[in-house]
Amino acid sequence: MIRDSLCNKDYWDEWVAWADKTMLDNLEQIKRPAGDPNYRPQFVAELSRQNYEQIIRRYSRGDPIGGLAVYFEPMLDAWEKSEQLGASVWTPEIKHIRHTWAVNFDCYHGDFWMIALALLLDIPEGQWQRLVALVGNEGEDILLDRLIASRSPNRKIGTSLCFPKPYARLLAAIEAPPDKQAKLLKEFVDHWFKEMGQFSKNTRVPQLNLYKKTYWYNFALPAYLDGGAYFGEWCLEAAAAAKVFGLDDSLCLGHRHYPGDFLRPNGPTTHPVRPDVLPATDAVQEAPPPEKPVGWLARLFGKQ
Repeated sequence: MIRDSLCNKDYWDEWVAWADKTMLDNLEQIKRPAGDPNYRPQFVAELSRQNYEQIIRRYSRGDPIGGLAVYFEPMLDAWEKSEQLGASVWTPEIKHIRHTWAVNFDCYHGDFWMIALALLLDIPEGQWQRLVALVGNEGEDILLDRLIASRSPNRKIGTSLCFPKPYARLLAAIEAPPDKQAKLLKEFVDHWFKEMGQFSKNTRVPQLNLYKKTYWYNFALPAYLDGGAYFGEWCLEAAAAAKVFGLDDSLCLGHRHYPGDFLRPNGPTTHPVRPDVLPATDAVQEAPPPEKPVGWLARLFGKQ
């Protein structure tokens, strides 16, 4: 079963295997002396991003939901190591840009996705606490703070949205009466992808008008697709909100951007059957998963 509506099984098999191998190769690279120590924190940060992209890539391929959380521990290990390395390399200005939601949409959105995946996959409490500490920005955004507070109830809640586009629609769905939530959630999902390319037009930070789209917005274009950059276009935010706030997501099921299987890990799938995939050949052929969660980076960074 393939969940993504764009790419076929051959694409997903090739690039799932490639991504796992690339992450292992990058780990070997990290063991060697850095050619440019100033770049090492960013190189390790990229490894963290590669892990959460691989969760999404495997979801797109149709992998079982229960196996996706194996990437969370190495993702956190790499993120923590990047922060340690960057502490003596990044200037205060760079640290502010890298970490502050209000001035960096990719930071905000990436943190939103990782929080969403953590909630959807029910990661262990220890991993959750590490993630929340890395995310920071407490009290900075009413929507993401509320999502985090669903599992960390002492979280301070912000009073406004960093990015009304696209997130005002999701906040409206959460705050609406129950009989209106399903329709409003569907409206958010319907507008989500387009408005991911318009976030800079409606933000409290004018400087963000320099940045028009999140980094992965064009990955479905041939120039990126041919190189395996595309990992899916899933509105994880909507699925996480539906789970933790009890929203009715029935109108979203089957939408090309709505990852409804996260909320139904034991099936049946919520995604339309791909006409180019025959049932006999649609069984998941998984590339070997990474070692058990603490295996990769724990040994490398001296945690074992």
